[in-house]
Amino acid sequence: MRHEGARCKLDITIVGAGIGGLAVAYCLGRAGHKVTVLEAASFLNEAGAGIQCTPNVTRLLIRWGLGEELKKIAVVPQSLSLRRYWDGERVGWNKWGEDVEREHGAPYYHVHRADLHRLLQERAAPYMALRLKSKVLTVEPSTPFVVLESGEIIKTDLVIGADGVRSVVRDIVVGRKDAPLKTGDAAYRATIPTAEIVKDPVLKPFVDDAEANVWMGPGRHIVGYCIRAKKEYNLVMIHPSNGEGEVPVPTDCEQMRADYADFEPRVRKLLDLVPSTMSWALCDHNPLDSWVHPSSKICLLGDACHPMLPYRAQGAAMAVSSATYFPSLQLNSTPLKIEDAAVLGNLFTHLASHAQIPTLLRAYQKMRHPRASITQLASRMNQSVFHLPDGPAQDERDREMKDAMQAELVRVQLRRRGMGSEEEGKGKGNKNVWADREKVKAVYEYDPDVEVEMWRRSEDARVVQMAKL
Repeated sequence: MRHEGARCKLDITIVGAGIGGLAVAYCLGRAGHKVTVLEAASFLNEAGAGIQCTPNVTRLLIRWGLGEELKKIAVVPQSLSLRRYWDGERVGWNKWGEDVEREHGAPYYHVHRADLHRLLQERAAPYMALRLKSKVLTVEPSTPFVVLESGEIIKTDLVIGADGVRSVVRDIVVGRKDAPLKTGDAAYRATIPTAEIVKDPVLKPFVDDAEANVWMGPGRHIVGYCIRAKKEYNLVMIHPSNGEGEVPVPTDCEQMRADYADFEPRVRKLLDLVPSTMSWALCDHNPLDSWVHPSSKICLLGDACHPMLPYRAQGAAMAVSSATYFPSLQLNSTPLKIEDAAVLGNLFTHLASHAQIPTLLRAYQKMRHPRASITQLASRMNQSVFHLPDGPAQDERDREMKDAMQAELVRVQLRRRGMGSEEEGKGKGNKNVWADREKVKAVYEYDPDVEVEMWRRSEDARVVQMAKL
């Protein structure tokens, strides 16, 4: 997509220098706007570990010139295995690897969050003024202006809240304090040097095969995969909360191991290799009716308006009825943040006057709100699929996933022979959502730049039609 630059240049203030904030700073700065990013922290150090970048995101990152750098830090997952917790039995399987790029036009990568954050910061640096130690206390929407903890007042044309699940800017848009809600679950995260894993022949295939693994158990699950060019193995472990707070803090590894003492021996071996772990309570928000303040001078982006629970980070999604269907297969909040940034940046590339701002913000919400809100709700429902207690419902889930796995194996074998397969359409509505190839296609092939271009054409057509009346 070409970016000639906006005819009308705005002074835009972005609150938050996470992945979403940096991505939108790059997109808007490249469009010619003056961009200031305010970050409360004294230095940039994106927390977290592994994230899963699906083709709908890597397509954009490559388009932004990050393709070669991504290849250096990423791992291409070759497959996904869904397993029973106590014995590791594989009940679900999908082929990924080169198949994903061939079928959907962009690769699927596992990356470390800090690495992606660094790449975006480097990419955005020429297009933004980054101000650290700049905690925002409030935003006055009518002018608008931002008030910092230091007492400084920053006047601007547009404020974008990319300040996460505990967003200050969200409170202004909603019109009240809107604290995140605890879900009752918590998460551990950890990384293991793969040099330690490969010493054990039982564990070595987890590195050699570059497979994403999910162990599903009663009330808990674990996801594991390689990151950083296979130098580290990422683990995320969801469990009932032990009273954790909302901010990740160091946690006793022995407590973590005790929480998964009934998982299969390979999992226990992996956990024995964990040098340290962090844990935090999982929090959520209900979907908002609007991401845009009535003044049309403030909008939200990413976790500030659609926080995503990490049940999604393990790659499941619940079916959405065809009557309300929107692509909802997202693996974590990162894809949605970057899609938001791409839409905003593309829309405001074509800004011709201040009078167009409300129209463009309405277009942003119209394009992004349904997809993000349904994905957000589906991330909650996902918990039940992975956390079923042992019993009839779990048996039925496993049977359904095994049926899809068999169909996938047939599909892969026939593809190798250059043949099509009747198995292509058999996964619709399966508990293993990757078996639903229609849904996968709708999500992985979504292109925000194309969506904006389609909106522009429809809007141009509407203007022309109105002129004839």
